[in-house]
Amino acid sequence: MFKPLISLYGNKTGQRFLERIVRKAHLYMGVGSGETVSESGEAGVLHKLKALQKPPYCIFDVGSNKGQYLDLTLSVLGNENFHIHCFEPSPHVFSALLDRVGSDSRITANNVGLGKEKGQFDLYFSSKDSGGSLSQRQLESFGISFCHSEKVLIDTVDNYCASHGIDYIHLLKVDIEGHELDLLAGAQGMFEKRAISMVTFEIGGCNIDTRTFYKDFFYFFREKGMDVYRITPAGYLHPLPDYREIDEQFRTTNFVAVDARR
Repeated sequence: MFKPLISLYGNKTGQRFLERIVRKAHLYMGVGSGETVSESGEAGVLHKLKALQKPPYCIFDVGSNKGQYLDLTLSVLGNENFHIHCFEPSPHVFSALLDRVGSDSRITANNVGLGKEKGQFDLYFSSKDSGGSLSQRQLESFGISFCHSEKVLIDTVDNYCASHGIDYIHLLKVDIEGHELDLLAGAQGMFEKRAISMVTFEIGGCNIDTRTFYKDFFYFFREKGMDVYRITPAGYLHPLPDYREIDEQFRTTNFVAVDARR
């Protein structure tokens, strides 16, 4: 049976058919579905937060852009007692975020990014409306050029928590275009105190440019006593108890790490 199938799919038409099947299967698994919060299933993490812990909640939205994840948080948590700290380093995008925040006292908006160390760094982008990355990404295959840059301020999770009197983070959402591991390095103090309960992070094409892999995240969180789950579009959090090479995918996929004590 196997040999006839090899012949059946051993041509251009067969290979394109198989690719369509793989893409569709991946989509339902959450692989490639993480581009927008409305389709990523990230609402499932917020529901999980409510199931595991009681308010008040301290939430970090790192890489807030124009407030897409903020909208999701406000929608799911509703009138719960929480405070969300938003971080967006691009001055132009930050102005749009401020318009969204308005006068809501539950939100602290910061025109700063979070990373490995405190300082001023170049943020590269194709247009001011699109946000950017601390890496000058190679996106010629998509017809995109990161030919512009501006200086932005970067702080660390540990510094920010110390200066704002924050002793516990219930949910740390990180979407910073391939530099998520840098942020985790700048949060070592909080992790050592086991003062971070849940971390959502994204892996996609940005990680090709920064040469960072799912393997790096998996073993980082295992060392911190945290379990890793893949977020599916349905909001189901699929457990990933062991490292597997098949989970190395560079189409935008969201994961969550949860303190195993929870």
